[in-house]
Amino acid sequence: MAFDKTPFEDLGRKLNNEIGEATQKLEQEGEKLITYLNDEVVPAIRGNSSKALRVAAEKLSQLANYMEHKTSK
Repeated sequence: MAFDKTPFEDLGRKLNNEIGEATQKLEQEGEKLITYLNDEVVPAIRGNSSKALRVAAEKLSQLANYMEHKTSK
């Protein structure tokens, strides 16, 4: 008994096309995500990191002044 391979071949082609389209869509969305991270998230993190370092530097300066003041008495 011979099986007709045409329905399976059609299904295979259809799945291949759908997987190809899904892969392309994922690649496009991945590129958008990378662009968003580079353009929006990374600069915000850098800005907040700089601010945090400035605050820490100010607090360390205050601590140094306090320690100098305590040791000079």
